Amino acid sequence: MGSDFGVAPWVIRGPNGPEGFGIDLINMVARKMGYRSVDVEDINFSGLFPALFSSRINIMVNPLNITQDRSERLLFSEPIFATGNGFIVLKGQKISGLADLRGKVLAVNRGTLSDTWATVNHDRYGFSVQRYETFPDSVLAVMTGRAFTALNEIPTTVYAASRNPLIEVGYKDFDGRNFGYAFRKDDVELRNRTEMAIECLKQEGALGRLYTKWYGAPPSKDNPLMTIYPGFGPPGFSGYDPASHSVQCH
Repeated sequence: MGSDFGVAPWVIRGPNGPEGFGIDLINMVARKMGYRSVDVEDINFSGLFPALFSSRINIMVNPLNITQDRSERLLFSEPIFATGNGFIVLKGQKISGLADLRGKVLAVNRGTLSDTWATVNHDRYGFSVQRYETFPDSVLAVMTGRAFTALNEIPTTVYAASRNPLIEVGYKDFDGRNFGYAFRKDDVELRNRTEMAIECLKQEGALGRLYTKWYGAPPSKDNPLMTIYPGFGPPGFSGYDPASHSVQCH
């Protein structure tokens, strides 16, 4: 498995190794699949795609947005987690809307969907972009005055702000995006086995309890953490298999 360990609380570096929502999740999934343990490598986000394509890792377990473009190159599991754009600012500063970004500097984690969003929208909203190799580095840019805001996934920014009294989430842009695990295109069997394990955990309510543990509140009932999707993969994206199946748990 591969993940960027700098995305709290999905994966953080603990005293005894990686820990967080994403680590607990993949360990629960692995146990459902019959494995006693998993090996999760710490890889910067921009290096995860080459690691998967070169077979250095088998699954990307980073909080990865499911997009149409990515689904042409990757095989996705069904949605696991809902997200959107979160904008971190210094405590006391606010963003009432995207128009407030005009003339400001926005920091992003290089290679992420946040980076893509910033690249597409910087002319439209009139901001400039600074790119960093890790999410913590982009937050540090805000704290040191190099950037006005740091953009990342809403859950990641909410958790970061809860742990640092100097920053807050100035604006949340919920846009219907979802996270999923990513596989190589030819790993259909592995994708399907992994998804079956995920569906079992959803059915048992384990993913909802895990979210509450790490994010401090229960998910909504329509959250992907609580929703079992038909077929295998994300409906409406490349690689989706609509064949019906029953959830078989062990």
